[in-house]
Amino acid sequence: MSQATPRIAPLVPPYPPEIQAQFDRIMRGAPPLVLFRVMAGHARAWDKFRAGGLLDPGPLSLRQREIVIDRTCALTGCEYEWGVHVAIFGPARLSEEEVHATVRGDATSPCWSPAEQALIAAVDALYHRATLDDAEFAALSAHYDEAQILEIMLLCGFYRTVSYLANGLKLPLEERAVRFPAPL
Repeated sequence: MSQATPRIAPLVPPYPPEIQAQFDRIMRGAPPLVLFRVMAGHARAWDKFRAGGLLDPGPLSLRQREIVIDRTCALTGCEYEWGVHVAIFGPARLSEEEVHATVRGDATSPCWSPAEQALIAAVDALYHRATLDDAEFAALSAHYDEAQILEIMLLCGFYRTVSYLANGLKLPLEERAVRFPAPL
């Protein structure tokens, strides 16, 4: 972990048994992330945070979900969460060029398929304007059904909130996480 100190102290081991069981379930044997340790120190915030999680199998593929999350975190400048997702969800099969484009590219980057271009354009619109215009919604609807569109919007909102937490608390970057790519 980097040397930065979060603005709200994270829990330190040993964790209360209920919290340890939650960490074990979420982290599957890996040490709990700093974000989780900070949130778990405050029962209401931790309960609400866990209730909002969208990492279970849903209507989007893992690849689609991670494109939305990575792009949202990149737009918010949240290297903490972006780096955790790029490191942990490698099975999303994003190429090095695609990972780079989530931070340094846009919807017109040639690495994206037409469906992914619509996805990136929607994430960008939601980030910048908190809405989709008719053309953006139509482009998204050409590739994604209603359940997927709702999931995209929920992911954008949830990971914007996660980015607020990580950035606002000045969480130190996780040791195993990927760092933002340098500009080309």
